[in-house]
Amino acid sequence: MSTFRDDEWPEVGELVISTVNKITDYGAYVTLDEYGKEGFLHISEISSGWIRNIRNHIREGQKVVLKVLRVDPERNQIDLSLRRVTQRERREKILLWKRARKAESLLRSASQRLGLTLEELYEKITDPIDRSFSDIYEGLEAAAREGVEALFRVGVPKEIAEVLTEIAKERIRVSAVKVRGVLNLTCTKPDGVLRIKEALLKAKKSGFKRGSNIRIYVIAPPKYQVEVAAKDYKEANAILKKVVNTAISTITRLGGQGSFKSE
Repeated sequence: MSTFRDDEWPEVGELVISTVNKITDYGAYVTLDEYGKEGFLHISEISSGWIRNIRNHIREGQKVVLKVLRVDPERNQIDLSLRRVTQRERREKILLWKRARKAESLLRSASQRLGLTLEELYEKITDPIDRSFSDIYEGLEAAAREGVEALFRVGVPKEIAEVLTEIAKERIRVSAVKVRGVLNLTCTKPDGVLRIKEALLKAKKSGFKRGSNIRIYVIAPPKYQVEVAAKDYKEANAILKKVVNTAISTITRLGGQGSFKSE
C-alpha cells in the first residue's frame, strides 16, 4: 500500500491533492495525486468571480487542493472544484498530504532495512497504529518522542517497532509548544492544604496524554503555576483547560474556591 490508490475512487465532497496537467479555454485537466486518476476542473469551478484568463488562477504543473463534485466510474469521469475549497480546508489537506508523504518515505527506508516490501510493511503496522493514532505519521512522531514502547505497546511487532523508532529518531524533529497560566486555589477548612493538594494531584492526572507534559508548582500560596507542553497549541490548550477545570471543580467540591488566569 502507498498514498497512491489507483484501484479506488474518491468520494463526493472529498478534498484531493491534484496536479494541473492541461489548461484549455473551458477548464483544466488534472491528475488526482492520491488516486492516479484524471479529473476535470471546469472554468466555472475555478473562481467565484469572472475569469478573464484561466492562467491567472492556475498553471500547468501546479498542485492544488480540489473538492470532488461528481464521480462516474463507468465513464471514468471526476468533476472537481477549486472555488468551493476554503483556505482552512486547503491548509489542513496539504498538511495531511505532507504527513502521509513523509510517513511513506520513512516506511520505505524501514522496509529496506527489514527486507520487506513496502506493501508488506503497511499490512503489518496499519491496523495497530490506526487503532491508537490519527495516522501513521503521528505514530512515528510518538516513537521519535517516547521510544520504541510507543509502537510496541499498541501491537506493532517488536523488530519492526525497533527499526521504525530508529528511523523516526533519525529523521523526525520533535518539537513541543508550551501554554501556561496561574491557578488560584483556596480552602479555609482545617485541612485545607491537604484538600488543595488533592485537587492539584487530580488535575494533573486528568490531563495526562501520551507525548505531553504537565507541570504544576507553587508560586506563592494560593497561586500555582500550571504549564503544559504538547505537540501543538490545540492539544496543549485542550489539556490545560481539562487540568484547570478539574482543579477548580475538585476544590469547589471539597469546600474551597478556585480561579484561573492564562498567560
